[in-house]
Amino acid sequence: MRAFSRPPDDDTPDSAPDWRIIGRLLPFLGVHWRRITVALACLVLAKLATVTLPMLMKRLVDGFSGAPEVLVMPVALLLAYAVMRWASGLFAELRDIAFGHVGERVVRQVSGAVLKHLHALELAYHLERRTGALSRDIERGQGGISFLLRFLLFNILPTVLEIGMVAVILGAAYGAPYAVLTAVSVAIYLVFSIAVTQWRTQFLRDANRLDADANTRAVDSLLNYETVKYANTEAREAQAYDEALGVWERAQLKSRLSLAGLNIGQGLIIAVAMTSMMWMAAQGITRGDLTVGDFVAINAYMMQLFIPLNLLGFVYREIRRALTDMGRMFGLLDRKPAWPDHPDARPLPAGDVTVRFEHVDFAYAADRPLLREVSFELRPGQTLAVVGATGSGKSSLARLLYRFYPPTAGAITVNGQHIDHWTTESLRRRIAVVPQEPVLFNGSLGDNICYGEAAPDPQVVQEVLAATQLADWIARLPQGLNTPVGERGLKLSGGEKQRVALARALIKPASILVLDEATSALDALTEQRVLRALAARVPRRACVVIAHRLASIRHADEIIVLDHGRVIERGTHATLLAQQGPYAGLWRAQIAHRLTTTSPLAREVATPAAALLPPG
Repeated sequence: MRAFSRPPDDDTPDSAPDWRIIGRLLPFLGVHWRRITVALACLVLAKLATVTLPMLMKRLVDGFSGAPEVLVMPVALLLAYAVMRWASGLFAELRDIAFGHVGERVVRQVSGAVLKHLHALELAYHLERRTGALSRDIERGQGGISFLLRFLLFNILPTVLEIGMVAVILGAAYGAPYAVLTAVSVAIYLVFSIAVTQWRTQFLRDANRLDADANTRAVDSLLNYETVKYANTEAREAQAYDEALGVWERAQLKSRLSLAGLNIGQGLIIAVAMTSMMWMAAQGITRGDLTVGDFVAINAYMMQLFIPLNLLGFVYREIRRALTDMGRMFGLLDRKPAWPDHPDARPLPAGDVTVRFEHVDFAYAADRPLLREVSFELRPGQTLAVVGATGSGKSSLARLLYRFYPPTAGAITVNGQHIDHWTTESLRRRIAVVPQEPVLFNGSLGDNICYGEAAPDPQVVQEVLAATQLADWIARLPQGLNTPVGERGLKLSGGEKQRVALARALIKPASILVLDEATSALDALTEQRVLRALAARVPRRACVVIAHRLASIRHADEIIVLDHGRVIERGTHATLLAQQGPYAGLWRAQIAHRLTTTSPLAREVATPAAALLPPG
């Protein structure tokens, strides 16, 4: 059964939340200080109105207990009570309006910063990462920020403010024992909640990790839909996903049981505190020190206090979860790019580009060298072809040129300057790549074709569609360029995806065109038509063509042959055939295979190439 694979960075379970993460939000909140200040002022006014309500209730009860001739006083108090109740709700709504879009704007800013930073990280990170776990970290981080901002302002701060106000009022109106009992009850409640919540963090952490594992399993299975179908392993995938969810379910049960224990303990503390306070108030009434109105006021204060305090336990638990999730999200921002731009790097100016590889070595791992002493020059208008066996390092040349990786030895120069002299963004803007396996966005054909250029010239688009043999095919589609391609372009054939990728590269105003097996999925006739059209459209572009089918590169200005990372031959097609070396042997083998296995139509295309074979 397919096993989970995990990069080293994801092997560590979520650590305990760091409260300093809140400080990471301050730069994003600072620009909204006016709204936040108004919201805090409304918060204070709302709580001032709220804490006056029990005292007004006390006077109302005592007033109605008096003689009928003084009934005017309770009516006035009743009106005051109504005004304070309305004011409490009014200022709470004004607080919400003032804070308004701050939470959503901060989530938007942080999420945008994370996405931008992830795009700045090296290719190696994205080849190792787990897509499902990464998207889940971002999603949870967004939810954590939203929850933290909302509940800090709308629950934590109001509750803390109310606890202080209630303690002061009870102490001033009824004596120190009431204030002390209030403070002790709150302290015991908080200590218990914090201790138990920290203990049960292990269960939350395990549940989060297992949830990410299950999500990764599902995403991986769906991304490889065709592979699953070809292997007829739908039942195995469903079973593996169910097993992952089963482990997560058991972890969730532990978390739920620990939560039940926390809630039971919190309820017991609240019950004891409320009963003790009511007992003290009842004793005061029997002694004649307090009135029935005082009893009602004290009860109202305690209810007013413990209702949000009971919610505070939930909020504290969720804030810990939010901080953990935010920590994972900010951890993505903390990861430094392995190969950042040099501080003095400059933008590559517009115009022609000349590239030189000078004795370049490269290895993905120190013990597995891939390229050795590779040297060549790529000039404007030149077509350089790279051929060799699988694993010889052909595609790695394109990755080095695009600065996905730095060489381990030697130098790469662009316009006579070391490649580090130019910013990565400006260099990549001048290079268009058609990868070995094109991947399309889940959008329309038009969106994918024009992806490399924000506002392409419609005339250029039509010319490119004709050059890549897409124009007639798109014209026959009911929705034309608006035709959806499906996730990763699954609705298109391999050849259609390659032609879309070719069109995308041609529309991009680049100086260098890299074709990495760009026509491998095309039939021979379509390939020849596309290659002829490409030659006509890119006379000034430097082209790097990586190919297995030698017929597609026989007109290249220079061909280099790689074997185990070394250049073993170089020259034009005719020169290499005359040398009777590895290239000539591979050429004869491919021509013989094509002539014996292809259809008559494809054989017509192959015949001119066969004519180039040397005598004998």
